[in-house]
Amino acid sequence: MNLDQALQTFLVEGRELLDEMETALLRVADEGSPAESIHAIFRAAHTIKGSAGLFGLDDVVSFTHVVESVLDEVRDGAVVLGEPLVELLLACVDHIGALLDAVDARADALDPQVAGNGAALLARLRQHQTAKAGATPPVAVAPARPDDGASAAAPTRRDGSASAAAAGGADHWHLSLRFGPDVLRNGMDPLSFIRYLRTLGSIERIVTLHDAVPALDALEPETCCLGFEIAFRSDADKAAIENVFEFVIDDCALRIVPPHSRIAQYVELIRQLPEEPSRLGEILVRCGSVTEHELAAALRAQQQAEPSAPIGSILAEQGAVAPQVIEAALAKQKQVREKTQENQSVRVDAEKLDRLINLVGELITAAASANLLARRVRNVELQECNSTLSSLVESVRDSALQLRMVKIGATFGRFKRVVHDVARELGKDIELRVSGEDTELDKTVVERIGDPLMHLVRNAMDHGIDPPEVRAERGKPARGTVALNAYHDSGSIVIEVSDDGGGLNRERILAKAVERGLVEAGRTMSDAEIYGLVFEPGFSTAEQITNLSGRGVGMDVVKRNITALRGSVAIASEPGRGTTVTVRLPLTLAIINGFQVGVGKAVFVVPLDAVDECVEFSAGTGHDYIDLRGQALPFIRLREVFSVPGSAAARQNIVVVKHAGQRYGLVVDTLMGEAQTVIKPLSKLFAHVEGISGSSILGSGDVALILDVPALVQRAVSSSTQDTVDRSARHAALAS
Repeated sequence: MNLDQALQTFLVEGRELLDEMETALLRVADEGSPAESIHAIFRAAHTIKGSAGLFGLDDVVSFTHVVESVLDEVRDGAVVLGEPLVELLLACVDHIGALLDAVDARADALDPQVAGNGAALLARLRQHQTAKAGATPPVAVAPARPDDGASAAAPTRRDGSASAAAAGGADHWHLSLRFGPDVLRNGMDPLSFIRYLRTLGSIERIVTLHDAVPALDALEPETCCLGFEIAFRSDADKAAIENVFEFVIDDCALRIVPPHSRIAQYVELIRQLPEEPSRLGEILVRCGSVTEHELAAALRAQQQAEPSAPIGSILAEQGAVAPQVIEAALAKQKQVREKTQENQSVRVDAEKLDRLINLVGELITAAASANLLARRVRNVELQECNSTLSSLVESVRDSALQLRMVKIGATFGRFKRVVHDVARELGKDIELRVSGEDTELDKTVVERIGDPLMHLVRNAMDHGIDPPEVRAERGKPARGTVALNAYHDSGSIVIEVSDDGGGLNRERILAKAVERGLVEAGRTMSDAEIYGLVFEPGFSTAEQITNLSGRGVGMDVVKRNITALRGSVAIASEPGRGTTVTVRLPLTLAIINGFQVGVGKAVFVVPLDAVDECVEFSAGTGHDYIDLRGQALPFIRLREVFSVPGSAAARQNIVVVKHAGQRYGLVVDTLMGEAQTVIKPLSKLFAHVEGISGSSILGSGDVALILDVPALVQRAVSSSTQDTVDRSARHAALAS
């Protein structure tokens, strides 16, 4: 992975961490014990800061460091995470996102407006910091020039003494760092970790080790051969220092000796490192960790002593380090190891995934052709081989499609911030309730459904939820509710956006439609038809235009976008109780299981998930329904709907389909059986054809049309309703 690829990975992961921060901030106010959420917010900020430091993104590091400091005080209980601070931290999340966008855009300089916004946020953050946090900011000094061991300048102590070792060991941390040979190949810059280390304190001394560098003719440019011995002064604990090297922990050997450690620990360090003891002893002296006299005495004692116990035990027994610090360090090491073992996921470019799906589609078409040929030649062995091939192709198809399936929870999570911000803009107290977050659907559908859902949620908040005073008059809770729910039904995904507001005004919508000439005055319409008028272009009953709605733009776009996904949208409302918008979408836009039927010479494909059963056609002349086990089943003649030429077959069949709890029959000539169907979009010339959602290429090379079952059912319902209205009108006329 080169540096650009590593940077893009950081940007993707950084935005994911910002989403996690935002989600945790939005839920923390409703939690009785928000400690875990606060830790999650802190960890996300810390990880972003650490990763940004690796790439030298100083703007991101400096801003996130202040955010992290405030969050650290929140964790310690010194600062209360109330509503004002939550609002401020949400604004900080937005600003960090803007900084990442600037990095992604390769901007030479930060936009003045973004920079000004960041300065204002920093000023507000410092108001929340306690005196402890603001008194001693981390010392950021220029790193000492790497020392190759040729000079031996005596270290200078802050207290002016030549050495503090005599008073109980050096008063700084000692870090022994050896980078692995593949660290550069893995996209990491060793020096970036040292630069980031300076954000926690000051590097007093640093010695660069190049003992492992081979001869020039054997040197590989991408192999790292460097090590460092670092004297580091900081108030941070051991776990925080180790966190600096979190992203390279598996590609390096890191040993940390705390301040005021005994000389025996430094001797133990010398024993564990690969270099010559005399060489390392000299380096420790140059770093100021021990004196020459102390080192010599300790080495003489080491020769006469038994092998020392593990350094962790020594540190605890000698009291050099608090036990909780050791436990934190060991826990962190265990966490890193577990994370390495569990992190088996691989990021795949979306274009590569789409290419795979296209190839699988071509494979399905080729397998169908082979199956047709095998049946024609009547070769038993060929048919058996083709059957095995078809089974394998189906397994490959299912696995490939599963790669494209993602949970809708991430899309739902976006609306928590929307509800939080818009509610305050409207002056309403609104809660978002989410269910069905684990429901999966095609990633392409997820990407394209976000904007329509955004319109529906904002519309529910603006038009649906009553003002506080109205809710009080109606005896409703002060807090309004907008709910998002997702579930699978009959091979589709259903998404419901509901609110507990005042509901839609049926008569007002009808009057507005008559005024605009959308419907004829006096026409009898069902509730569903009247509520569906809100999806007409430019339709609005709002008395005032706001920043959110009232211009009649949005709901027609919602329906257009959902229809483009082969979906449908419907509205149900109860006056005074609320409104529910139901969006029904296909699970995938690529490959489906289909059931092929024939009408004359035409072949149609019915999505298999919508097929309930198949029965023989037995309706009487002039009837548009049959008796199916004691229940009336209305049916649709496909020959009439699509004007297929020719006469109906002597023996016809009915394919019973179900949609949104309704069952209808499709009258066809022949039943051709199940088949994997690769969906091909229709050209713009045929995109307006009602009842058809796409096409597919058969094994014979002919084209089959894929039926849009929801559209056909809706057409049948509308036709049945109109027939009922017409009959009622005729009866009324005769009676008069």
